[in-house]
Amino acid sequence: MKLYTYFRSSAAYRVRIALNLKGLKHELVPVNLLESAQNSKDYLDVNPQGLLPALATEKGNIGQSLAILEWLEAEFPDTSILPGDHWHQAQIRNLSYAVACDIHPIDNLRILKYLSNELKISDDAKTTWYKHWVEVGFEKIEAMLEMSELYNGNFCCGDTPTLADINLVPQVFNALRFKVDMSAYPKIAAVYEKCNELQAFIDAAPQNQFDAK
Repeated sequence: MKLYTYFRSSAAYRVRIALNLKGLKHELVPVNLLESAQNSKDYLDVNPQGLLPALATEKGNIGQSLAILEWLEAEFPDTSILPGDHWHQAQIRNLSYAVACDIHPIDNLRILKYLSNELKISDDAKTTWYKHWVEVGFEKIEAMLEMSELYNGNFCCGDTPTLADINLVPQVFNALRFKVDMSAYPKIAAVYEKCNELQAFIDAAPQNQFDAK
């Protein structure tokens, strides 16, 4: 398998974590978002959406990170990122989608570039935008963890990392880059610290990618 990735892409970061957790051999192919390489013909032939990541498999290519993660789980279930019964799995997805559907889409690089380049928003205003939506989202996720019967102080949903942690960790990494005060979200911060004790998360971290600059 080939994973088309960029070291600071949150969505690609998710897939790197999952591939590592499952111990799956893969090649990383860098696509530089800052240089708009995702819009090149070569990459659009891989993923016509022009977004990262994309996973090239023997069966074809997949371009949405959540679809990739669900496929990996179905094809390689031995190290499960969606464990438990259907109710347990729904709780994991609930937390995952709170990040992937509610926070990430309005705070990703193409949105921030549009704010700067097209709307001429200042860097300070752009940072305010980013931090506002992350903080709103984290407030809700912190409350969800508080109410969850699956959260026990380790990972989001039990004693092993799941799809929820895979989605949450990259969002926390970016929040820290934008100086979000994580002391307001102690449960999220604890999950982040716990995950980053594991080699699968360490190896997937942006600063440890060969295209990091």
